[in-house]
Amino acid sequence: MAPAAAASADLSTEELDWIQMRKDFSGVHAETTKEKMKRKINENPLVPIGCAATLTALGFGLWNFRQGRSQMSQYMMRARILAQGFTVIALIIGVGMTYGNKEPAKK
Repeated sequence: MAPAAAASADLSTEELDWIQMRKDFSGVHAETTKEKMKRKINENPLVPIGCAATLTALGFGLWNFRQGRSQMSQYMMRARILAQGFTVIALIIGVGMTYGNKEPAKK
């Protein structure tokens, strides 16, 4: 019966740790998806602009291709590549700025 008593003592300690953790984090606000998206856009607004430019160039290029305007379609596909490159560079710069602004962890 000694092992059962030890297991119940461990279980009660685990339960108490869980309750204490709930009390510690009770005032913490969990960020919603919409709030996180707004925060990310405010941190790096060039990425959504690049995504919109890429989508616009792609859509306009496909529309011109369907209309039979192959020269304009080619220009739009090249513009799409430039917009994608801009988006990737903006993403890399944004990540670099984010990690550059973070404070080092205190020991």
